[in-house]
Formats: sequence, structure tokens, C-alpha cells
Amino acid sequence: MDDILGMGYEATALPLGEDAEGEVVATLVRRRAPEPGRGAVLYVHGFVDYFFQKHLADFYVERGFDFYALDLRKYGRSLLPHQTPNFIDSLTDYYPELDEAVRIIRADHDVLLLNGHSTGGLIAALWADRVKGQGLVQGVFLNSPFFDLNESAFMRAAGVALARSLARPRPLAKLPAALSQRYVHSIHRDHEGEWEFDLVWKPAAGFPVRAAWLAAIRRGQRRVHGGLGIDVPVLVMASAKTVKPKAGVDVTAADIVLDVEHIARWSSGLGPHVTLVRIDGGLHDLVLSAEPVRKRVFAELDRWTTAYLPT
Repeated sequence: MDDILGMGYEATALPLGEDAEGEVVATLVRRRAPEPGRGAVLYVHGFVDYFFQKHLADFYVERGFDFYALDLRKYGRSLLPHQTPNFIDSLTDYYPELDEAVRIIRADHDVLLLNGHSTGGLIAALWADRVKGQGLVQGVFLNSPFFDLNESAFMRAAGVALARSLARPRPLAKLPAALSQRYVHSIHRDHEGEWEFDLVWKPAAGFPVRAAWLAAIRRGQRRVHGGLGIDVPVLVMASAKTVKPKAGVDVTAADIVLDVEHIARWSSGLGPHVTLVRIDGGLHDLVLSAEPVRKRVFAELDRWTTAYLPT
């Protein structure tokens, strides 16, 4: 069926059975390139997010890639009225929709680039490691992947300990953690940014951080910290700096969500062939940065895909 993004975009619901809350679906969005080719891209969004970045699709289809984006279960297009937004208790819960999306894409394409942002970058890295040796993907691009918690060592330990203690008896317990509204304000056109997106699906204040969700994130991050074995070329991009979203601080040219030094530290262990690019002036979602900055992001991505993806 036609997608909310309009002409050229199609959306397909992927039924995923039921979980403790009831029916579960994911949504696969597609935009075809003007000329059929061998290559495709699968984009996986971040936390409190969904796919809306049409200019990212433009970049890929202009280079002959069919573009696909996956709204994961309980996010965006896939969020059903009976569900707790964004909630899972294991990152492996996302593997069925990734498996199905890749099955659909691979039926018509020989080359697949997996593109994950933030939490989607963490999920994509873990999934790519899981399917190594199967030839399902030929490259991985991670945009500011969520490889660690942006807190002091003490706060990380305390927060994770609390999440683990509550994960089984009270998995949906809300933790005393909140996202700064300044990130969404820095990108939405009604505030300091230039982008239009649904503030119900991507609210400025985010959604509550739940105990079992944080415990699941931390388990995934610790797997990354132990080293993965992704067997295809990996491109990781991150901003050149992180700033805290305090009053009076310019948040329009840095990552205010994650610590970019964490991203740089853990990227080297993803596999034997990793390229790390730091983007001066980049926001957390690098493709939403100011135009001169995102032009560099796309130039770096174009150079890397040309060099490393099969043609």
C-alpha cells in the first residue's frame, strides 16, 4: 500500500505473531530506484524514532540502490494501540523482522547494504554478526551507533544495576532517566531545525526508559564491547564531538545524545575491516545535520560504497 511519505513510497506490514501485549507487526517501507539494479539498502532507525528521512532515500536511489526502511515493532508505523512504545526485553526480539525484511529484499537483489542509526546501529551490528558467513549482506553502515551509555562510569553502573534488578519482576518499570527535548528541538522545523516528522511517533520528550529495555540494551552493548566478527566492510560515522544539552550550550553542531568517544572506542572491535569517519559539526543523526555537514556525510558514504560494495 502507499506509504505516509507519499509518491514513490510503499509500506508493507510484516506480521510477527504475538507477544505478552498481543499482536506484533513491523513495517517495511520501499522506494525503488528509477533503473532496476542489483543493489539495495535496508535502513534501521534509532530509539524513539521511525523512518522519515526522505533525503537519505534520495541519496541511495540516485545511485541505483532500491531503498528499504524497517519500522521495528512498537515504533512509528508499527506501533499498535495496545502496545508499550519501543518496548522489548531482548534485542533478539528484533531478529525476526530483520530476517523477514532481508528475505524479501534478497529475493530481488544480490547486494545489500545494512544501514543502522543509533539503537538501530547497535541492533544492525549484532544481527550482522549473527548472520556472518551467510552472504546476506555485503556491507554495513552505522550512523552514530548506540555502543555505550552516555553517563559517567558510576551512573552507568548504578542505572544498569537498577534496570537488572527490576527487569524480571517489573519489566515495564520506568527508570529515572529522560531524554533531553533539545535534540528533537534542534532538528524539528517548528524549533531550531529544518525537518518535518511526526511528534507523536518521535516526541520531543521521548518515551519512558523501561527497566527490561535498558537491561537488554546493556547486554547488547557488552557483546559489542567483547568484540564481534562482522565479515563484511563496516563504515562507522560519528560526530567530532559531544556536548551536554545544558542551558546556553550550542547543540546544533554536536552529538548531544551519545558520547562519540565511546563510538570510536568500540567500533574497532566490530570486525577485521572497519572504517571510522568523524564528522565536524555533525548532529546525533548525522544525515539531519546542517546542509554543509550532511553534504560531507553523503560524500564520505558515496566514496565508501563505491570503494567497497560490489557493483
